[in-house]
Amino acid sequence: MQLLYIIKKFIPIKLFKRLQPAYHFILAWLAAVWYKFPSEKLIVIGVTGTTGKTTSVYLIAKMLEQAGYKVGYTSTAMFKAADKEWLNDKKMTMVGRFFTQKMLRQMVKAGCEYAVIETTSQGIEQFRHRFVNYDILVFTGLYPEHIEAHGGFENYKAAKGKLFEHLSECKSKYGNERKKVQPIKNEIKKIHLERVPKIIIVNGDDKQAEYFLNFKAEEKITYHIAHNTKQITQIKEEKKIIANNVAAKDNGVQFFVEGVRFNLRLLGEFNAQNALTAISVGISQGLSLEQIKSGLEKITGVPGRFERITSPRLTPALPAGRPNPSPYQGAGDDFNDFTVIVDYAFEPRAVAKLYETVKLIEHNRIIHVLGSAGGGRDIARRPLLGKAAGECADVIIITNEDPYDDDPQIIIDQVAVGAAKAGKILGENLFKIMDRREAIKQALKIAAAGDVVLITGKGCEQAICVAGGKKIPWDDRQVVREELGKEVRSKEL
Repeated sequence: MQLLYIIKKFIPIKLFKRLQPAYHFILAWLAAVWYKFPSEKLIVIGVTGTTGKTTSVYLIAKMLEQAGYKVGYTSTAMFKAADKEWLNDKKMTMVGRFFTQKMLRQMVKAGCEYAVIETTSQGIEQFRHRFVNYDILVFTGLYPEHIEAHGGFENYKAAKGKLFEHLSECKSKYGNERKKVQPIKNEIKKIHLERVPKIIIVNGDDKQAEYFLNFKAEEKITYHIAHNTKQITQIKEEKKIIANNVAAKDNGVQFFVEGVRFNLRLLGEFNAQNALTAISVGISQGLSLEQIKSGLEKITGVPGRFERITSPRLTPALPAGRPNPSPYQGAGDDFNDFTVIVDYAFEPRAVAKLYETVKLIEHNRIIHVLGSAGGGRDIARRPLLGKAAGECADVIIITNEDPYDDDPQIIIDQVAVGAAKAGKILGENLFKIMDRREAIKQALKIAAAGDVVLITGKGCEQAICVAGGKKIPWDDRQVVREELGKEVRSKEL
C-alpha cells in the first residue's frame, strides 16, 4: 500500500488512473508467482454480494469442517487456515493480493481441501481475484451499496459480474475421493480422479439473479425462501433448493429443506437465507442433508454478527426462586439485567433487518449506539441510517465510527438529521457523543432491566480508521466488557 502512495506522489492523477489497472494486474500476478499459485491446490469457494457474505463464509466453512474436511477462509470478521483461526485486524474484507495469496499458501501447507474467500466488488475492481482459481461462486444478493465508489448501481453490478466472468477462465482441477486436489502430470492420472466442476450458486429470490445465472458454469444452483420463490424461466440448468415453513423465533430460526428440519441457533429469517448458501454448497459437494444439518446446528453464533456480550464478572449466583435469564438477556444478575448486542450492520437495509431480529427478543426499550463510515463513501446513507434508528429505537446515541479523512463531527451531524426527522429530540432521546467509548458507557449507564443496548457499525473489527491512514486499536465487544466490569466494581464498592 505504501508503494501505491509513493507512486501517486510522483505521477499526475490522470496518468495514474490510466496506469492503475496495469498496476493492480501486475501486483496480482507477482503475488501469485511469489506464493506459487496456491489456489491451484485447493477447491476455492468465492462468496460475494451486498450483505450476508461474512455469515455465509462462516457457515460454509464450519459445515465443511463438521463433515470432516480441513478448511481455510478469509472474511471481514475472521481468517482461518485449518486449526488456526484469528480475528481480521486488517480493516479490509478482501485484503491485498499478496496477503490473499499468502493466506491461500498457508491453507495449502495446513493440508486444507477447501478455501472460502469473501470477495468484494472493490477487491474485484483492483484485480484481487485474478490468479485465484475459483471453483464455486456464491451470490448472496445485491442492492445499492458502495455505489458512490463505483459510480452507480449498474457499475457496481458489473464489478460483481467480472468475478463470474473470471470463473469461465479458471482451469479445471482434479481431486481424489477426499476432495483433495491432485497435480496432473499426465492424462492417465485423470482416470483415477474426479474433475472438480465449476459451479454458480445464486440467491434466486434476488432481483439480479438472472444476470448472475447467465454466466457460464458447468452447474447452476438457486436457493429460495418458499414464500419468495419465483420462476426463473430463462435459465433451465439450475437446481432449486427451497426452504419451506421458515419460522424465526426468539431462540433461533427453523425451516425445512426437502423434508429435513433445520433448527439453527441463529436469530432472524435472514439467517435462514444465509444458511441456504451453505446448504447449497454442501449439496454441490455431495454432502447429505443430514450431514449439513448436523454441521449447521452446532453453530451458536458468528463473531460480530448479532453477538450478545456479557462480562465474565457478571456471574453471581441467582437468588433462590429467581428464574434463569433467557438466552438472549444480558448478564442476568442484579446489576445489569439488560441485553447488549454488537453487530456489524452499517447500511440502512441491514440495520432494518437487525431491528426485525431484535423484535423477536422480549424487551422494553432499544438504546442504539451507531455512527457511519467516512472517507467520502456513501454519504447519502448517513441521514438514512439516522432515520432508520429514529423510527425503531427509543434512545439513539450517535458517535464516531470510521471517519477516515472526513470530519467526524459532520458525519455525526448528518446521521442526527435523519434521526431528528424521525421525531427524535436532541438532549432527550437523541445524543451526539464523539468519543465512542463514552457513547457506549452512556448507553450502558442509562439501560434498565429489560432494555436492549444495540451497538452497530463495527462488529468484531479491530480498529477505528482515522485521518492520514492511521488506525486506533478497537473492539466494541471488549469495550462493552470493560465498561460492564467497571459498573459492577463501582456498585460492589
